[in-house]
Order: sequence, then C-alpha cells, then structure tokens
Amino acid sequence: MKRKRPLMRSGGDRMVVGIKDTMKLIGILVIAGCAVFVCTLFLNYNVDLAARKGEILTQAGMAMYQAQVSTGKVVAAVSGGCLALTSVVMLLFYIKNYIDTHSKELGILKALGYSSLKIAKRFWVFGLSVFVGCVLGYVLAFLYLPSFYALQNAEHLFPEIKVQFHLSLAFLLIGVPAMVFSVLAVLYACLRLRRPVLDLLREKREHKTKVPRRETRDKPFLKALAGSTIRERKALVFFVAFSAFCFSAMVQMSMSMKDLSSRTMAVMMITIGLILAFMTLFLSLSSVVKGNTKTIAMMRVFGYRYRDCSRAVLGGYRPISYIGFAVGTVYQYVLLKMMVEIVFADVDNMPEYGFDLKMCAVTFVLFILAYELVMYGYSQRIRRLSLKSVMLE
Repeated sequence: MKRKRPLMRSGGDRMVVGIKDTMKLIGILVIAGCAVFVCTLFLNYNVDLAARKGEILTQAGMAMYQAQVSTGKVVAAVSGGCLALTSVVMLLFYIKNYIDTHSKELGILKALGYSSLKIAKRFWVFGLSVFVGCVLGYVLAFLYLPSFYALQNAEHLFPEIKVQFHLSLAFLLIGVPAMVFSVLAVLYACLRLRRPVLDLLREKREHKTKVPRRETRDKPFLKALAGSTIRERKALVFFVAFSAFCFSAMVQMSMSMKDLSSRTMAVMMITIGLILAFMTLFLSLSSVVKGNTKTIAMMRVFGYRYRDCSRAVLGGYRPISYIGFAVGTVYQYVLLKMMVEIVFADVDNMPEYGFDLKMCAVTFVLFILAYELVMYGYSQRIRRLSLKSVMLE
C-alpha cells in the first residue's frame, strides 16, 4: 500500500497539500476569476464614467448614463453574489472532504497536543485559490477594459473615457475576497476538527443515524441507493443544479444579447457560462464517483451490471439538473426583462424583449446532449473500476 504524505512538517508549522488536493481547488479558482472578471468590467467602467458625468450634456446621453450605471450595479450584485455563494459552498465542501480524508493524521496531531485552532490556522492556504483566481480575473478584465469601454460607448453619447486604475477597487475585488475566504476556511476547519480524537483516528465520519421510513425500506435496492446517494451529498446536488443553471441562463442570455447589446458581449457571456457549467459538473460528478467507489466495486462483485451501478450512483442527478435548467431559464428571462423595461426604459431605439420558446427548446436539446455525453463518460469510468484497485486505496 502507498504511504500517505505527512500532513505537517517542521513540528506542525506547515501544512502540506498534495497536488491532487490543489487540483481540486481549480474549481474555486475559476469561479472566483469569473466573478472578479465580470465585476471589474462593470464597476471600473462605472467609476470612470461617473468621473465624466458633468461632461454629458444631451438628454439621450444622461438616459444612457443612468441605464449603464444601473446595469453595472445589478450585474455586479447578481452575478458576483451568485458566484461568491457558489465559491463558499465549494470551499466548505473541499475543506470537509480534506478533513475526512486526512482524519487519521489530524487525529495524531490532536493526540500530540495540538489544539483544533492551531491545526485549523494552517487551512488559510485554501484561500490562496481565491486570491489567485481573483488576480487572474482582475488582470484579464483590465486588459479587456479598453475594448469594453469602446463597446459601451458605441453610440458616442459620452465623451471619450480612458481606463484608470483604482487601487481601492482592486483591493475590494482581490484583497477582501482572499482574506474573507481564508478566515472562513480557518473557522470552518476549526469547527470540523472539534471532534473526539478517537473518532478522527478511526476515520469515523459524522453521520446522523436515521431510522428509514417504511416506504424507503420497501424500495428496491437500486432505487434506495440512488436516493441515499443524493441525500448524503447535498453539496454535490447544489453543484449539479448550478452547472445546469449556468448552461441554461448564460446560453439563452447570450443569444438574446446579440439583439439587445452586441455580439462581443454575447460571446463573453456564453464563454463564461460554459466554463462554469462544465467545470462545476466535472468536479461534482468526479466527487460522486470517487465517494462511491467501494459501493460500485461491491455491486460488481454481486453481479450488478455497470449500467445498474451507473444508474444508481449518477441517475438520481438527472432530475436535479433539469430543475437547475428550469431555474436558469426563469432567471435569465426575469433579469433581461427587468433590464429592458426598467433600467433601459428611457433609452431610445431599445428593442422589445419577450420569452423565446424556440431558443429555449434549442438550448434544452443542446443541454441534454452535452449532459448525457458527460454522464456517458463517467459511466465508462465506473465500468473501468476494479475491486482490487478500490481495496488497495
């Protein structure tokens, strides 16, 4: 059996996070980067535009000014808030998973006299992924700002606006999230480590014992297994729904943006949406398969086909993905409707916006094809699992 790398070095002064553990944080990095990219574009533009407000003399220019400032605030609040919430859920999930997989080493440290708080302090490194993501998002946005400024002033209603660097905004979008997530990681790790030392040494997971209801006990094994897989991993339910939400909302919104805004904005939105959707889906399904490897291996031993294993482990997430798609469809419609009829109500030549059923149907078909292709790939991964490899972990 392979020996695990030590969790601490130099008397507990330094946490050693393996390459595999670092790779898992790419999801947080990408989400944080997307959030800061979008917020930087609109907030930096709002600040520079507000500085030239006195030079806007036309009524049409003032109407567009009010509309664009409101748009920037709404987009930054809605998109940034949604992505920030997702990053928080993903961070807490990874910390919980890390503690569960290294509980024996952590139990040894507590047995040697280290307090929960002292061990938890080393979890601040999980905030580094947020810092790196924020830096990358800010830099990419700053490089794109000149083109974004020209796009926003395509009708030349404002005087020429030059891109300015704002230190306070950079600190708000980079420094504050990194510090908040680092503190959150330490506090949550400290909370998770407040367990008896023996439970940590025995790698005993925290599970609430529930007496199954009669209808649950009477269910066939495969249906019962699918239900328990969903109930025991609620964070992964959120991730699967969020991936479908991103695909639905961003794809449909980008198609509408070709008429309401510009093709460049549409390309930017669909790119961000697809990156978030597939990144979140891959990470969540990987965690589902990894968390059920022993169950899958034992099912194969007892004669279940790999299709039965795949249906029991992954099949329960299909309805959740459809719910996420529906919520994303409603979200993008309400947001765009509000933008057109409230924010841009006073802007001339603004096209009308209504729900496009044909576009929704096309997006749904594309979503099903993409989702089922990903599910097929993970079904093949389940098929390749062997009892020997699982038992040697």
